Parts: sequence; structure tokens; C-alpha cells
Amino acid sequence: MRTRYPVVILLAVALLAALAGPASAQPAGHGGGHARYGNPEDLDRYIERLQDPERDSWQHPERVMEALALREGQTACDLGAGPGYFTLRLARAVGPAGRVYAVDVEPRILDALRGALEGAGVRNVTPVLGLAGDPLLPPASCDLILIVNTYHHFPDPPGYLERLERALAPGGRIANLDFREDAEHGPRHRIPRAEFLEQARSAGYVLDREEEFLPQQYFLVLRPAP
Repeated sequence: MRTRYPVVILLAVALLAALAGPASAQPAGHGGGHARYGNPEDLDRYIERLQDPERDSWQHPERVMEALALREGQTACDLGAGPGYFTLRLARAVGPAGRVYAVDVEPRILDALRGALEGAGVRNVTPVLGLAGDPLLPPASCDLILIVNTYHHFPDPPGYLERLERALAPGGRIANLDFREDAEHGPRHRIPRAEFLEQARSAGYVLDREEEFLPQQYFLVLRPAP
């Protein structure tokens, strides 16, 4: 009888570990998705990399914003917002009467984003802690959903695109920027342009237009098929 209790305890611990499962890799920001961070120093380095001024030389954020052609009063979503590299620019573009939903799956990155918003005095951004397979956006809310260096980490990319359509307002668009196969920057795992377009078609989208000024990424704008 003395040995039964340790065995029961070990079985209970094993069951809890099985239920918890491994840490999930999920999209987290504009540098490409990463697993949830166990080491705060790793997270700090990741945030610094996303905000590195050197990024401007190949990301061309101001030209990207000009191409997106947002208007004051519109609603945008920064999907995989990270610490706010594009979020702050989107907020300025839509103005005080507009709204930006900044979606990320890493709570500590959203904390960094909130700090950036507070430091910049930005009040028209709503941080959203999304799920790996669902951004948890309000239905029919977004005139634009911006996805930068994040799409290739969605667990079910075509299914995710289908869910995003529910969040688009009438006439809404999705802009996807992701690394080309020959890009110097970015993760090893990439979704080629042709593969992305095929997945977008299967999810019910058509290509609205393509911008070709980025040296490292393709830049595709989608609309739901008629």
C-alpha cells in the first residue's frame, strides 16, 4: 500500500503533462512567427530586431503605407503586429476618427506594443490577443487587413484566409507582404508567391493588384472574389 501513492502521483503528473502538450509555434509579429518565448532576453532581442532602424532600408515602410492608400476614418488591422512597426503608421494614416486592431498571439509582445502606443500618445489602436487559428476580429469591421512576414506561420493558411474574410467590411482588402524565396532576410520556411496566390484563390480571393518595389518581399493585395 505504501508504494501506491507515489505511482498515483506520477500518473497524475504524466496526465497533466500530456494535456498541456508542447509549447505551440504561432505567428508573432513582423519578423516572421516564432514560438512563445520562455526566455525574456530572447523576447527582448526579437522586439529590438523588429524595431531595428536598419529594417527601413529593405522594408520601405513609408512607400508601403503610400501604396496601401488608407483614408482617415477607416479601420485597419495589423495582423501579427509585433511591437508596432506598422501599427503606429496605420494609426496615423486612419487618424483619430479611425481604428486599428493590432493582433498578436504573444501577450508579452502586446505589452511592448502598449508601451509604444502610450509613449507615442496613440489612442486609436485596440490590441487584440488572437489565437493561432483565429484573429478574433469583429465581423465586417476592417477596410484593410495588413499581414507582414507572418502568413507563412499560420497553422492552416487557406482556412485562416477564409476566417479573415468575415472581418472585412464591404470593399475591404487584404495586403500580404512576405519574403521571396531568394530574400536575404527572413526565416528559412517561406511560402512562395505562386503558392500563396493558389491558397488565396482556394480561400475565395482574387488578386486586386501587386506592388513590386520591395527588394526582399512580394506585396500582394487581395479582394474577396465576386
